[in-house]
Amino acid sequence: MVLFSRTASRLDEVAAEIARAGGQSLIVVGDVSGEEDVRGLFARTMEAYGRVDILVNCAGIVATRPFVDMDVATWDRVLAVNLRGTFLCCLQAFRIMAQQREGVIINMSSLSGVKGVEKFPGLSAYNVSKSGVAGLTEILAVEGRPYNIRVCAVSPGAVDTEMLRQAAPHLRPGATPADMAELLLFLANDSGRLLSGTNVEIFSNL
Repeated sequence: MVLFSRTASRLDEVAAEIARAGGQSLIVVGDVSGEEDVRGLFARTMEAYGRVDILVNCAGIVATRPFVDMDVATWDRVLAVNLRGTFLCCLQAFRIMAQQREGVIINMSSLSGVKGVEKFPGLSAYNVSKSGVAGLTEILAVEGRPYNIRVCAVSPGAVDTEMLRQAAPHLRPGATPADMAELLLFLANDSGRLLSGTNVEIFSNL
């Protein structure tokens, strides 16, 4: 397993948790929105393991700002992490998986990016970024089919995370990160083989 984040201390915590469960992990520190950092991530992965079987894109940030007060720097940063970062990781993984003739990519989107679901003021950049993730997922599922690459997205609602408390503190979380992990495991293994191209919408705040 490979862990990638800008925050080394958080990576150490997760790696220690994996070790306590009997697993092993490779830590790579970097910014998901940086092309060279992402290239380095996949180079390290290939050096260590020789292949990429599963990619989970779950890096994300949120900025709460009324659109009338939106600045370009904030807009660009949210899209850089949430959408560009997902694109960069998908691109590297897709090329490797195409050579392997198999692989699974799971992208974390959000109900904020789903048409017809209630939107909350101040989250324009976040909403647009997550809509983009859903669209990217859909087309990659089509292009991945000839290579036996499965691609799907998960769009949760209120999950008990710091990001939820920052973006929408009025929402009561109906799911936990552990709940999300179980779903991701289902999608990544053979049980999820029929769900390529699917955006799994989770209305956990009802």
